[in-house]
Amino acid sequence: MDVNSYTYHHPTPWDTQFQVASLPELLRQTASKTPDAPFLHFLGRSYRYRDILSEAERFAAGLMARGIAPGDRVGLFLPNVPIYASAYYGAMFAGAVVVNFSPLYTVEELAWQVEDSGTRLLVTLDVPELHANAASVLEASGLETLVVGSLSDMLPWYKGLALKTLGRSKIATVKYSRSILAWSDVLTDAEGASYPSIDAAEDIALLQYTGGTTGRPKGAMLGHSQLAINAQQVAGLNPYGDPASEVFMGALPFFHVFANTALLNHAMVTGASIAMVPRFETAQVLDTIERYKTTGFPGVPTMFQALLDHPKLAKTDVSSLKVCISGGAPMPAPVHNRFEEVTGVRIVEGYGLTESSGVVSANPYEGIRKKGTIGQLVMGTEILLLDKENPEKLAPAGEPGELAVHGPQIMRGYWNRPDTNSETFVERDGKRWLRTGDVATMDEDGFLEIVDRIKDMIAVGGFKVFPSQVEDVLLEHEAVKEVLVIGQPDSYRGECPYAYVVLQPDADISAEALRAWLNARVGKHERVERIVLREDLPKTMIGKLDRKALRAEVGV
Repeated sequence: MDVNSYTYHHPTPWDTQFQVASLPELLRQTASKTPDAPFLHFLGRSYRYRDILSEAERFAAGLMARGIAPGDRVGLFLPNVPIYASAYYGAMFAGAVVVNFSPLYTVEELAWQVEDSGTRLLVTLDVPELHANAASVLEASGLETLVVGSLSDMLPWYKGLALKTLGRSKIATVKYSRSILAWSDVLTDAEGASYPSIDAAEDIALLQYTGGTTGRPKGAMLGHSQLAINAQQVAGLNPYGDPASEVFMGALPFFHVFANTALLNHAMVTGASIAMVPRFETAQVLDTIERYKTTGFPGVPTMFQALLDHPKLAKTDVSSLKVCISGGAPMPAPVHNRFEEVTGVRIVEGYGLTESSGVVSANPYEGIRKKGTIGQLVMGTEILLLDKENPEKLAPAGEPGELAVHGPQIMRGYWNRPDTNSETFVERDGKRWLRTGDVATMDEDGFLEIVDRIKDMIAVGGFKVFPSQVEDVLLEHEAVKEVLVIGQPDSYRGECPYAYVVLQPDADISAEALRAWLNARVGKHERVERIVLREDLPKTMIGKLDRKALRAEVGV
Protein backbone atom coordinates (compact mmCIF):
# COMPACT_ATOMS: atom_id res chain seq x y z
CA MET A 1 0.00 0.00 0.00
CA ASP A 2 1.45 3.37 -1.04
CA VAL A 3 0.33 5.76 1.69
CA ASN A 4 2.18 8.70 0.05
CA SER A 5 0.04 8.75 -3.05
CA TYR A 6 -3.38 9.41 -1.63
CA THR A 7 -5.27 10.78 1.31
CA TYR A 8 -4.97 8.34 4.20
CA HIS A 9 -7.68 7.93 6.82
CA HIS A 10 -7.01 5.14 9.26
CA PRO A 11 -10.33 3.73 10.50
CA THR A 12 -10.52 2.97 14.21
CA PRO A 13 -13.01 1.18 16.46
CA TRP A 14 -13.86 4.57 17.95
CA ASP A 15 -15.21 6.26 14.80
CA THR A 16 -18.40 8.03 15.75
CA GLN A 17 -20.38 11.20 15.33
CA PHE A 18 -19.08 14.26 17.16
CA GLN A 19 -21.27 16.62 19.12
CA VAL A 20 -20.73 20.11 17.76
CA ALA A 21 -21.35 22.29 20.78
CA SER A 22 -19.76 25.17 22.66
CA LEU A 23 -17.57 24.36 25.63
CA PRO A 24 -19.95 26.11 28.08
CA GLU A 25 -22.82 24.04 26.70
CA LEU A 26 -20.85 20.84 27.25
CA LEU A 27 -19.94 21.90 30.78
CA ARG A 28 -23.63 22.50 31.52
CA GLN A 29 -24.52 19.07 30.13
CA THR A 30 -21.98 17.28 32.33
CA ALA A 31 -22.87 19.31 35.41
CA SER A 32 -26.54 18.52 34.83
CA LYS A 33 -25.86 14.76 34.62
CA THR A 34 -23.47 14.52 37.57
CA PRO A 35 -23.60 17.78 39.55
CA ASP A 36 -22.00 16.33 42.68
CA ALA A 37 -19.25 14.40 40.92
CA PRO A 38 -15.75 15.75 41.55
CA PHE A 39 -14.21 17.74 38.72
CA LEU A 40 -11.00 19.05 40.33
CA HIS A 41 -8.96 17.87 43.29
CA PHE A 42 -6.50 20.50 44.47
CA LEU A 43 -4.07 19.93 47.34
CA GLY A 44 -6.69 18.24 49.52
CA ARG A 45 -9.78 20.19 48.45
CA SER A 46 -12.28 18.92 45.88
CA TYR A 47 -14.48 20.94 43.55
CA ARG A 48 -17.65 19.43 42.14
CA TYR A 49 -18.91 20.00 38.63
CA ARG A 50 -21.69 22.20 39.94
CA ASP A 51 -19.13 24.27 41.90
CA ILE A 52 -17.08 25.06 38.79
CA LEU A 53 -20.21 25.68 36.70
CA SER A 54 -21.59 28.10 39.29
CA GLU A 55 -18.32 30.00 39.62
CA ALA A 56 -17.89 30.14 35.83
CA GLU A 57 -21.38 31.60 35.42
CA ARG A 58 -20.78 34.15 38.16
CA PHE A 59 -17.47 35.16 36.59
CA ALA A 60 -19.20 35.55 33.23
CA ALA A 61 -21.86 37.76 34.82
CA GLY A 62 -19.10 39.86 36.38
CA LEU A 63 -17.31 40.23 33.06
CA MET A 64 -20.47 41.34 31.29
CA ALA A 65 -21.20 43.85 34.06
CA ARG A 66 -17.75 45.33 33.42
CA GLY A 67 -18.29 45.72 29.71
CA ILE A 68 -16.66 42.57 28.34
CA ALA A 69 -18.51 41.84 25.11
CA PRO A 70 -18.59 38.82 22.76
CA GLY A 71 -15.31 38.56 20.92
CA ASP A 72 -13.31 40.51 23.52
CA ARG A 73 -10.15 38.80 24.72
CA VAL A 74 -9.74 37.65 28.33
CA GLY A 75 -6.29 36.41 29.33
CA LEU A 76 -5.32 33.71 31.82
CA PHE A 77 -1.88 34.13 33.42
CA LEU A 78 -2.23 31.24 35.83
CA PRO A 79 -0.63 28.01 36.99
CA ASN A 80 -2.83 24.96 37.62
CA VAL A 81 -5.32 26.30 40.15
CA PRO A 82 -9.11 25.80 40.37
CA ILE A 83 -9.99 29.30 39.16
CA TYR A 84 -8.28 28.50 35.89
CA ALA A 85 -11.25 26.28 34.99
CA SER A 86 -13.80 28.80 36.26
CA ALA A 87 -12.16 31.67 34.39
CA TYR A 88 -11.67 29.62 31.21
CA TYR A 89 -15.28 28.48 30.90
CA GLY A 90 -16.62 31.68 32.46
CA ALA A 91 -14.98 33.91 29.86
CA MET A 92 -16.52 31.71 27.16
CA PHE A 93 -19.96 31.94 28.82
CA ALA A 94 -19.63 35.71 28.32
CA GLY A 95 -18.83 35.16 24.65
CA ALA A 96 -15.22 36.23 25.14
CA VAL A 97 -12.14 34.64 23.60
CA VAL A 98 -9.68 33.15 26.08
CA VAL A 99 -5.97 33.88 25.63
CA ASN A 100 -3.53 31.59 27.42
CA PHE A 101 -0.33 33.10 28.85
CA SER A 102 2.51 30.98 30.17
CA PRO A 103 3.43 31.70 33.81
CA LEU A 104 7.05 31.42 32.60
CA TYR A 105 6.70 34.57 30.49
CA THR A 106 8.92 37.53 31.18
CA VAL A 107 7.34 40.99 31.42
CA GLU A 108 8.35 41.72 27.83
CA GLU A 109 6.85 38.49 26.51
CA LEU A 110 3.67 39.01 28.49
CA ALA A 111 3.31 42.61 27.31
CA TRP A 112 3.87 41.70 23.68
CA GLN A 113 1.21 39.00 23.69
CA VAL A 114 -1.26 41.28 25.49
CA GLU A 115 -0.83 43.86 22.74
CA ASP A 116 -0.89 41.36 19.87
CA SER A 117 -4.06 39.67 21.11
CA GLY A 118 -5.77 42.86 22.28
CA THR A 119 -6.37 41.31 25.71
CA ARG A 120 -8.58 43.63 27.78
CA LEU A 121 -8.68 41.76 31.06
CA LEU A 122 -6.09 39.42 32.59
CA VAL A 123 -6.63 36.92 35.41
CA THR A 124 -3.64 36.06 37.60
CA LEU A 125 -2.77 34.93 41.12
CA ASP A 126 -1.45 36.62 44.27
CA VAL A 127 1.86 34.78 43.89
CA PRO A 128 4.59 37.46 43.99
CA GLU A 129 6.32 36.79 40.67
CA LEU A 130 3.06 36.41 38.73
CA HIS A 131 1.42 39.46 40.23
CA ALA A 132 4.52 41.61 39.81
CA ASN A 133 4.84 40.80 36.11
CA ALA A 134 1.12 41.26 35.47
CA ALA A 135 1.05 44.58 37.36
CA SER A 136 4.02 45.84 35.31
CA VAL A 137 2.22 44.96 32.09
CA LEU A 138 -0.96 46.69 33.31
CA GLU A 139 0.98 49.94 33.63
CA ALA A 140 2.74 49.75 30.29
CA SER A 141 0.27 48.22 27.81
CA GLY A 142 -3.28 48.41 26.55
CA LEU A 143 -4.43 45.99 29.25
CA GLU A 144 -7.38 47.56 31.07
CA THR A 145 -8.07 45.31 34.06
CA LEU A 146 -6.18 42.88 36.24
CA VAL A 147 -8.13 40.29 38.26
CA VAL A 148 -6.18 38.68 41.09
CA GLY A 149 -7.17 35.36 42.61
CA SER A 150 -6.26 34.37 46.16
CA LEU A 151 -4.33 31.11 46.39
CA SER A 152 -5.20 30.68 50.07
CA ASP A 153 -8.92 30.86 49.27
CA MET A 154 -8.61 27.84 46.96
CA LEU A 155 -6.95 25.58 49.53
CA PRO A 156 -8.51 23.53 52.32
CA TRP A 157 -9.24 25.95 55.19
CA TYR A 158 -6.33 24.81 57.35
CA LYS A 159 -3.81 25.11 54.50
CA GLY A 160 -5.21 28.49 53.56
CA LEU A 161 -4.89 29.70 57.15
CA ALA A 162 -1.31 28.43 57.35
CA LEU A 163 -0.42 30.24 54.12
CA LYS A 164 -1.90 33.51 55.38
CA THR A 165 -0.19 33.34 58.77
CA LEU A 166 3.07 31.49 58.18
CA GLY A 167 3.67 31.95 54.49
CA ARG A 168 3.18 35.66 54.03
CA SER A 169 6.33 35.97 51.94
CA LYS A 170 4.62 33.69 49.40
CA ILE A 171 1.65 36.04 49.01
CA ALA A 172 1.91 39.24 47.00
CA THR A 173 0.82 42.56 48.49
CA VAL A 174 -1.94 43.59 46.10
CA LYS A 175 -2.96 47.24 45.88
CA TYR A 176 -6.54 46.97 44.69
CA SER A 177 -7.96 49.79 42.60
CA ARG A 178 -10.42 50.45 39.80
CA SER A 179 -8.13 48.52 37.45
CA ILE A 180 -6.87 45.83 39.87
CA LEU A 181 -9.74 43.73 41.22
CA ALA A 182 -10.00 40.73 43.51
CA TRP A 183 -11.38 37.58 41.92
CA SER A 184 -14.07 37.35 44.60
CA ASP A 185 -15.20 40.91 43.85
CA VAL A 186 -15.68 40.19 40.15
CA LEU A 187 -18.00 37.25 40.80
CA THR A 188 -21.58 38.47 40.39
CA ASP A 189 -24.95 36.90 41.13
CA ALA A 190 -25.75 34.97 37.97
CA GLU A 191 -29.37 34.14 38.70
CA GLY A 192 -31.44 35.28 35.75
CA ALA A 193 -28.36 36.26 33.78
CA SER A 194 -28.72 36.18 30.01
CA TYR A 195 -25.54 34.99 28.33
CA PRO A 196 -24.69 35.63 24.67
CA SER A 197 -25.52 32.87 22.23
CA ILE A 198 -22.50 31.02 20.87
CA ASP A 199 -22.24 29.56 17.39
CA ALA A 200 -20.01 26.56 18.08
CA ALA A 201 -19.21 26.08 14.41
CA GLU A 202 -18.16 29.69 13.86
CA ASP A 203 -17.11 31.43 17.08
CA ILE A 204 -13.52 31.50 18.33
CA ALA A 205 -13.05 30.15 21.85
CA LEU A 206 -9.28 30.33 22.38
CA LEU A 207 -6.18 32.09 21.12
CA GLN A 208 -3.36 29.68 21.80
CA TYR A 209 0.02 31.17 20.99
CA THR A 210 2.64 29.18 19.16
CA GLY A 211 5.66 30.15 17.13
CA GLY A 212 7.93 29.44 14.24
CA THR A 213 11.50 29.77 13.12
CA THR A 214 11.39 33.54 12.67
CA GLY A 215 9.50 36.41 14.21
CA ARG A 216 7.13 36.45 17.14
CA PRO A 217 4.72 33.73 18.33
CA LYS A 218 1.39 33.54 16.52
CA GLY A 219 -2.06 33.11 18.01
CA ALA A 220 -3.80 30.00 16.68
CA MET A 221 -7.54 30.66 16.45
CA LEU A 222 -9.29 27.63 17.92
CA GLY A 223 -13.07 27.58 17.73
CA HIS A 224 -15.51 25.97 20.14
CA SER A 225 -16.09 23.13 17.69
CA GLN A 226 -12.36 22.45 17.23
CA LEU A 227 -11.72 22.23 20.98
CA ALA A 228 -14.90 20.29 21.73
CA ILE A 229 -14.29 17.76 18.98
CA ASN A 230 -10.63 17.24 19.84
CA ALA A 231 -11.65 16.50 23.43
CA GLN A 232 -14.12 13.94 22.08
CA GLN A 233 -11.44 12.49 19.80
CA VAL A 234 -9.16 11.98 22.82
CA ALA A 235 -12.04 10.52 24.83
CA GLY A 236 -12.60 8.05 21.99
CA LEU A 237 -9.19 6.51 22.65
CA ASN A 238 -10.33 5.18 26.04
CA PRO A 239 -11.09 1.43 25.89
CA TYR A 240 -11.67 0.97 29.62
CA GLY A 241 -15.41 1.43 30.03
CA ASP A 242 -17.06 4.20 32.07
CA PRO A 243 -15.02 7.36 31.29
CA ALA A 244 -16.59 9.23 34.22
CA SER A 245 -14.74 6.91 36.61
CA GLU A 246 -11.34 8.09 35.37
CA VAL A 247 -9.08 10.29 37.51
CA PHE A 248 -6.40 12.10 35.53
CA MET A 249 -3.09 13.21 36.99
CA GLY A 250 -3.06 16.95 36.32
CA ALA A 251 0.65 17.77 36.25
CA LEU A 252 0.70 19.26 32.74
CA PRO A 253 0.12 23.04 32.82
CA PHE A 254 -3.38 23.95 31.70
CA PHE A 255 -2.11 26.91 29.65
CA HIS A 256 -0.42 24.42 27.30
CA VAL A 257 -2.61 23.10 24.46
CA PHE A 258 -1.79 19.46 25.32
CA ALA A 259 -3.23 19.85 28.83
CA ASN A 260 -6.06 22.08 27.66
CA THR A 261 -7.41 19.26 25.50
CA ALA A 262 -6.09 16.03 27.03
CA LEU A 263 -6.83 17.05 30.62
CA LEU A 264 -9.28 19.91 31.10
CA ASN A 265 -11.69 19.56 28.19
CA HIS A 266 -11.28 15.79 28.01
CA ALA A 267 -12.34 15.42 31.64
CA MET A 268 -15.15 17.94 31.21
CA VAL A 269 -16.81 16.22 28.25
CA THR A 270 -16.69 12.78 29.92
CA GLY A 271 -17.37 13.66 33.56
CA ALA A 272 -13.94 12.48 34.72
CA SER A 273 -11.95 14.23 37.44
CA ILE A 274 -8.47 15.78 37.57
CA ALA A 275 -6.12 15.51 40.53
CA MET A 276 -4.14 18.67 39.85
CA VAL A 277 -0.93 20.18 41.19
CA PRO A 278 0.11 23.84 40.73
CA ARG A 279 3.32 22.79 38.98
CA PHE A 280 5.31 19.64 38.47
CA GLU A 281 7.11 18.66 41.67
CA THR A 282 8.05 14.99 41.64
CA ALA A 283 7.29 14.11 45.25
CA GLN A 284 3.96 15.94 45.15
CA VAL A 285 2.97 14.19 41.93
CA LEU A 286 3.75 10.79 43.44
CA ASP A 287 1.72 11.66 46.54
CA THR A 288 -1.19 12.77 44.34
CA ILE A 289 -1.14 9.58 42.25
CA GLU A 290 -1.33 7.46 45.39
CA ARG A 291 -3.86 9.62 47.27
CA TYR A 292 -6.41 9.99 44.45
CA LYS A 293 -5.75 6.65 42.72
CA THR A 294 -5.21 8.35 39.40
CA THR A 295 -5.89 6.21 36.35
CA GLY A 296 -4.34 8.23 33.51
CA PHE A 297 -1.27 10.44 33.35
CA PRO A 298 -0.69 12.69 30.32
CA GLY A 299 2.83 14.07 30.50
CA VAL A 300 6.02 14.99 28.69
CA PRO A 301 9.12 12.76 28.66
CA THR A 302 10.98 14.83 31.27
CA MET A 303 8.21 14.13 33.78
CA PHE A 304 8.59 10.39 33.43
CA GLN A 305 12.38 10.72 33.69
CA ALA A 306 11.97 12.78 36.88
CA LEU A 307 9.71 10.13 38.40
CA LEU A 308 12.32 7.46 37.63
CA ASP A 309 15.04 9.55 39.25
CA HIS A 310 13.13 10.10 42.50
CA PRO A 311 13.78 7.63 45.33
CA LYS A 312 10.15 7.88 46.43
CA LEU A 313 8.92 6.10 43.28
CA ALA A 314 9.87 2.68 44.68
CA LYS A 315 7.72 3.33 47.78
CA THR A 316 4.70 4.73 45.92
CA ASP A 317 1.69 2.64 44.91
CA VAL A 318 1.08 3.52 41.25
CA SER A 319 -1.01 0.43 40.53
CA SER A 320 -4.11 2.55 39.87
CA LEU A 321 -2.54 3.93 36.69
CA LYS A 322 -3.89 2.24 33.58
CA VAL A 323 -1.86 4.23 31.07
CA CYS A 324 0.54 7.16 30.71
CA ILE A 325 0.40 9.31 27.58
CA SER A 326 3.60 11.00 26.44
CA GLY A 327 3.62 13.97 24.10
CA GLY A 328 5.24 17.34 23.53
CA ALA A 329 8.64 15.87 22.59
CA PRO A 330 10.08 12.55 21.43
CA MET A 331 10.25 9.93 24.17
CA PRO A 332 13.80 8.57 24.59
CA ALA A 333 13.70 4.79 24.27
CA PRO A 334 15.72 4.14 27.47
CA VAL A 335 13.28 6.24 29.50
CA HIS A 336 10.30 4.54 27.89
CA ASN A 337 11.58 1.05 28.56
CA ARG A 338 12.82 1.68 32.09
CA PHE A 339 9.62 3.41 33.21
CA GLU A 340 7.52 0.47 32.08
CA GLU A 341 9.90 -2.01 33.71
CA VAL A 342 9.93 -0.16 37.05
CA THR A 343 6.22 0.72 37.29
CA GLY A 344 4.47 -1.86 35.15
CA VAL A 345 2.48 1.00 33.58
CA ARG A 346 2.22 1.31 29.83
CA ILE A 347 3.38 4.53 28.16
CA VAL A 348 1.86 5.41 24.80
CA GLU A 349 3.24 8.16 22.61
CA GLY A 350 1.10 10.62 20.74
CA TYR A 351 1.44 13.70 18.59
CA GLY A 352 -0.26 17.01 18.13
CA LEU A 353 0.21 20.71 17.58
CA THR A 354 -1.22 23.92 18.88
CA GLU A 355 -2.76 24.35 15.45
CA SER A 356 -4.59 21.02 15.77
CA SER A 357 -6.15 21.88 19.16
CA GLY A 358 -3.69 19.48 20.75
CA VAL A 359 -3.98 15.93 19.40
CA VAL A 360 -3.59 14.35 15.97
CA SER A 361 -2.52 10.78 16.73
CA ALA A 362 -1.78 8.34 19.52
CA ASN A 363 -0.73 4.76 20.05
CA PRO A 364 -3.54 2.47 21.28
CA TYR A 365 -3.92 2.24 25.05
CA GLU A 366 -4.35 -1.52 24.71
CA GLY A 367 -3.31 -4.07 22.13
CA ILE A 368 -0.74 -3.51 19.41
CA ARG A 369 1.41 -0.41 19.65
CA LYS A 370 4.72 0.56 18.08
CA LYS A 371 7.31 2.24 20.27
CA GLY A 372 9.06 5.17 18.64
CA THR A 373 6.00 6.01 16.54
CA ILE A 374 3.37 8.65 17.24
CA GLY A 375 0.63 6.07 16.75
CA GLN A 376 -2.47 6.13 14.60
CA LEU A 377 -4.72 9.03 13.68
CA VAL A 378 -7.50 9.93 16.06
CA MET A 379 -10.96 9.45 14.61
CA GLY A 380 -12.09 11.78 11.85
CA THR A 381 -8.54 12.82 10.91
CA GLU A 382 -6.77 12.51 7.56
CA ILE A 383 -3.19 13.09 6.48
CA LEU A 384 -1.08 13.63 3.39
CA LEU A 385 2.67 13.27 3.04
CA LEU A 386 3.87 16.20 0.95
CA ASP A 387 7.06 16.61 -1.01
CA LYS A 388 9.59 18.27 1.29
CA GLU A 389 10.73 20.71 -1.40
CA ASN A 390 7.39 21.40 -3.06
CA PRO A 391 4.28 21.17 -0.87
CA GLU A 392 2.07 21.37 -3.94
CA LYS A 393 3.04 17.78 -4.72
CA LEU A 394 2.87 14.51 -2.79
CA ALA A 395 6.11 12.97 -1.60
CA PRO A 396 7.60 10.41 -3.99
CA ALA A 397 6.33 6.90 -3.42
CA GLY A 398 8.02 5.20 -0.52
CA GLU A 399 9.80 8.33 0.70
CA PRO A 400 9.14 10.44 3.84
CA GLY A 401 7.16 13.59 3.36
CA GLU A 402 6.00 16.66 5.22
CA LEU A 403 3.01 15.71 7.35
CA ALA A 404 -0.14 17.63 6.43
CA VAL A 405 -3.32 17.16 8.45
CA HIS A 406 -7.02 17.67 7.76
CA GLY A 407 -9.69 17.21 10.39
CA PRO A 408 -12.38 18.89 12.48
CA GLN A 409 -9.82 19.88 15.14
CA ILE A 410 -7.64 22.02 12.85
CA MET A 411 -7.43 25.74 13.65
CA ARG A 412 -9.19 28.47 11.67
CA GLY A 413 -5.90 30.29 11.06
CA TYR A 414 -3.55 32.66 12.85
CA TRP A 415 -4.82 35.76 14.66
CA ASN A 416 -4.36 38.91 12.54
CA ARG A 417 -2.01 37.10 10.14
CA PRO A 418 -3.99 36.32 6.98
CA ASP A 419 -0.74 36.49 5.01
CA THR A 420 0.45 33.25 6.65
CA ASN A 421 -2.33 31.10 5.19
CA SER A 422 -0.45 30.35 1.98
CA GLU A 423 2.54 29.10 4.00
CA THR A 424 0.51 27.27 6.64
CA PHE A 425 -2.14 25.53 4.54
CA VAL A 426 -2.20 23.75 1.23
CA GLU A 427 -5.37 23.18 -0.80
CA ARG A 428 -5.87 19.72 -2.27
CA ASP A 429 -8.89 17.59 -3.15
CA GLY A 430 -11.18 20.44 -2.14
CA LYS A 431 -9.81 20.42 1.41
CA ARG A 432 -7.49 22.65 3.41
CA TRP A 433 -4.50 20.78 4.85
CA LEU A 434 -2.36 22.05 7.72
CA ARG A 435 1.35 21.81 7.01
CA THR A 436 3.03 20.67 10.22
CA GLY A 437 6.67 21.23 9.29
CA ASP A 438 7.42 17.68 10.46
CA VAL A 439 8.65 14.97 8.12
CA ALA A 440 6.97 11.61 8.63
CA THR A 441 6.43 8.12 7.31
CA MET A 442 3.39 5.88 7.68
CA ASP A 443 3.46 2.10 7.69
CA GLU A 444 0.89 -0.40 6.45
CA ASP A 445 -0.86 -0.45 9.84
CA GLY A 446 -1.37 3.31 9.87
CA PHE A 447 1.35 4.05 12.44
CA LEU A 448 3.09 7.37 11.88
CA GLU A 449 6.73 8.07 12.66
CA ILE A 450 8.33 11.51 12.73
CA VAL A 451 11.74 11.22 11.11
CA ASP A 452 12.86 14.83 10.76
CA ARG A 453 11.92 18.43 11.46
CA ILE A 454 11.55 21.23 9.00
CA LYS A 455 10.93 23.92 11.54
CA ASP A 456 13.68 25.31 13.74
CA MET A 457 11.73 25.20 16.96
CA ILE A 458 13.51 23.54 19.87
CA ALA A 459 11.44 21.17 22.04
CA VAL A 460 12.60 21.59 25.66
CA GLY A 461 10.75 19.27 28.01
CA GLY A 462 7.49 19.69 26.11
CA PHE A 463 7.83 23.48 25.66
CA LYS A 464 8.71 25.11 22.36
CA VAL A 465 11.66 27.49 22.34
CA PHE A 466 11.89 29.88 19.44
CA PRO A 467 15.55 30.47 18.54
CA SER A 468 14.95 33.94 17.12
CA GLN A 469 13.63 35.22 20.44
CA VAL A 470 16.69 34.02 22.35
CA GLU A 471 18.92 35.43 19.61
CA ASP A 472 17.20 38.81 19.87
CA VAL A 473 17.97 38.99 23.58
CA LEU A 474 21.62 38.06 23.06
CA LEU A 475 21.99 40.71 20.38
CA GLU A 476 21.06 43.33 22.96
CA HIS A 477 24.44 42.75 24.62
CA GLU A 478 27.02 45.21 23.35
CA ALA A 479 29.66 42.49 23.02
CA VAL A 480 27.62 40.31 20.64
CA LYS A 481 27.99 40.70 16.90
CA GLU A 482 26.25 37.61 15.51
CA VAL A 483 24.41 34.66 17.03
CA LEU A 484 22.62 31.47 16.07
CA VAL A 485 20.70 29.30 18.54
CA ILE A 486 20.06 25.64 17.78
CA GLY A 487 18.85 22.63 19.72
CA GLN A 488 21.18 19.91 20.92
CA PRO A 489 19.98 16.46 22.01
CA ASP A 490 19.52 16.12 25.77
CA SER A 491 18.77 12.82 27.49
CA TYR A 492 16.54 14.47 30.08
CA ARG A 493 14.76 17.34 28.31
CA GLY A 494 14.76 15.97 24.77
CA GLU A 495 16.61 19.04 23.51
CA CYS A 496 18.31 22.07 25.02
CA PRO A 497 19.33 25.37 23.40
CA TYR A 498 22.96 26.09 22.54
CA ALA A 499 24.03 29.56 21.40
CA TYR A 500 26.86 30.07 18.92
CA VAL A 501 28.19 33.60 19.16
CA VAL A 502 30.60 35.87 17.29
CA LEU A 503 31.78 38.73 19.50
CA GLN A 504 32.41 42.32 18.47
CA PRO A 505 36.06 43.18 17.80
CA ASP A 506 37.96 43.83 21.03
CA ALA A 507 35.03 42.58 23.17
CA ASP A 508 36.19 41.12 26.47
CA ILE A 509 33.68 38.70 27.96
CA SER A 510 33.76 34.98 28.64
CA ALA A 511 31.22 32.51 27.33
CA GLU A 512 30.11 31.70 30.87
CA ALA A 513 29.61 35.36 31.80
CA LEU A 514 27.58 35.92 28.64
CA ARG A 515 25.51 32.82 29.40
CA ALA A 516 24.73 34.11 32.91
CA TRP A 517 23.72 37.49 31.48
CA LEU A 518 21.40 35.88 28.92
CA ASN A 519 19.78 33.33 31.21
CA ALA A 520 18.77 36.05 33.66
CA ARG A 521 16.76 37.71 30.87
CA VAL A 522 14.84 34.84 29.27
CA GLY A 523 12.19 32.39 30.44
CA LYS A 524 13.30 29.30 32.33
CA HIS A 525 12.63 27.01 29.38
CA GLU A 526 14.63 29.32 27.07
CA ARG A 527 17.85 29.29 29.10
CA VAL A 528 20.80 28.07 27.05
CA GLU A 529 22.87 25.12 28.17
CA ARG A 530 26.04 26.48 26.65
CA ILE A 531 27.43 29.43 24.70
CA VAL A 532 30.11 28.65 22.15
CA LEU A 533 32.31 31.56 21.07
CA ARG A 534 33.38 31.40 17.43
CA GLU A 535 35.40 33.44 14.97
CA ASP A 536 32.56 33.28 12.44
CA LEU A 537 29.24 31.64 11.67
CA PRO A 538 28.21 29.99 8.40
CA LYS A 539 26.31 32.15 5.93
CA THR A 540 24.36 31.60 2.75
CA MET A 541 25.44 33.00 -0.59
CA ILE A 542 23.51 36.19 0.05
CA GLY A 543 25.07 36.68 3.48
CA LYS A 544 22.26 35.34 5.66
CA LEU A 545 23.24 33.35 8.74
CA ASP A 546 22.81 29.68 7.82
CA ARG A 547 21.28 27.67 10.66
CA LYS A 548 21.14 24.50 8.57
CA ALA A 549 24.85 24.66 7.82
CA LEU A 550 25.65 25.23 11.50
CA ARG A 551 23.67 22.14 12.44
CA ALA A 552 25.65 20.15 9.91
CA GLU A 553 28.94 21.48 11.32
CA VAL A 554 28.14 20.52 14.89
CA GLY A 555 26.48 17.25 13.95
CA VAL A 556 22.83 17.72 14.96
